[in-house]
Amino acid sequence: MKILILGAAGQIARILTNELLNKTNHSIALYARNGHKRLTIIDDRREVIFDGDFKDKDKLINAMKDVELVYINDMGDEESTKSIIDAMHDAGVRRVIAASILGIYDEVPGAFGEWNKRMIGGSPRMRSQIESARLLENSNLDYTLLRLTWLYNQIGNTKYMITQKGEPFKGAQVTRQAVAQLIMDIIEEKSDKYLQASLGVSEPNTDWAKPSFY
Repeated sequence: MKILILGAAGQIARILTNELLNKTNHSIALYARNGHKRLTIIDDRREVIFDGDFKDKDKLINAMKDVELVYINDMGDEESTKSIIDAMHDAGVRRVIAASILGIYDEVPGAFGEWNKRMIGGSPRMRSQIESARLLENSNLDYTLLRLTWLYNQIGNTKYMITQKGEPFKGAQVTRQAVAQLIMDIIEEKSDKYLQASLGVSEPNTDWAKPSFY
């Protein structure tokens, strides 16, 4: 399978790329602004780099040639999200996994929910994330939306837990390594259990008032 990673210079995207190269036979198209300057090819038989902006639909369509699955590393700009969705429709690509943030449905209860609102609740970026998620959920694509809690790095810690849309969000933090592992698990899943799904993503046993690193 050929996978397109949009925002390939991001931290989770880089971890995911390495995991795909080391643990699968999938080929990977890496799409980023100034991608050739920011990214390094490890396996030139399986990787190709595209320089481009998310709003450049023609470049996106070109990068989607022979692609079966798209991963979107950032949904913080709704115009970019609309451009990606339109390009997928034009290119005939249906499967997409997209990284969003917690709180887009006001689904985070308790002290952590209040802390999260104080930190990001009224920000323009949050409003863009809400609109981007709405666009994706109404896109008629085979989507999996990942509502990520607060992120940190810890090599070797790939533990994650999932909550479904409509359930209270649990968990104040999760590693980028665990998010990459979840994306790998979703990519390899043969059933449709992750299709048309909006998943809250956190680390088990972190149901705290704020992340440990704050």
